[in-house]
Amino acid sequence: MIPARFARLLFALLMSLYMVTGMTFVVTWANTGLSAGFAERWLNAALIAWPIAFLLVIIGAPRIQKLVGKLVKQP
Repeated sequence: MIPARFARLLFALLMSLYMVTGMTFVVTWANTGLSAGFAERWLNAALIAWPIAFLLVIIGAPRIQKLVGKLVKQP
């Protein structure tokens, strides 16, 4: 089991991997179609996008959580 102190990093890793996988699939499909070499193009796009997405989640998630807290009516 992973120690709780790594929860934020694990969340960022999994969330960015989830989003990048889906988004690069759709964008690669929209731009190039499901033609020969699709999987290679998709993997290449995902490998480029994932580190960027990971950093954006690490940096942005706490700020976005604070913003949501201000925008949501508290009970």
